[in-house]
Amino acid sequence: MEKVVIQLGALTCPSCLQKIESAVKKEAGVKTVQVLFNASKVKTEIDTSQTTSEKVANIIEKLGYEVQSVNVKEG
Repeated sequence: MEKVVIQLGALTCPSCLQKIESAVKKEAGVKTVQVLFNASKVKTEIDTSQTTSEKVANIIEKLGYEVQSVNVKEG
């Protein structure tokens, strides 16, 4: 398991939060996802045997949001 924190560009509306959360949750291997609107961050826990932090970041980028950085912590 990896804990991933993805820093985004500014989120402009609360519906952005729901859009990102629902899209990321659909990815196999995503155990938890939390979007922090005011901090423009996505916190997620993933099973690395099923997905990667890069795949999660790509999902968010495909929705039209800017990914500024991806930080990964084991465990």
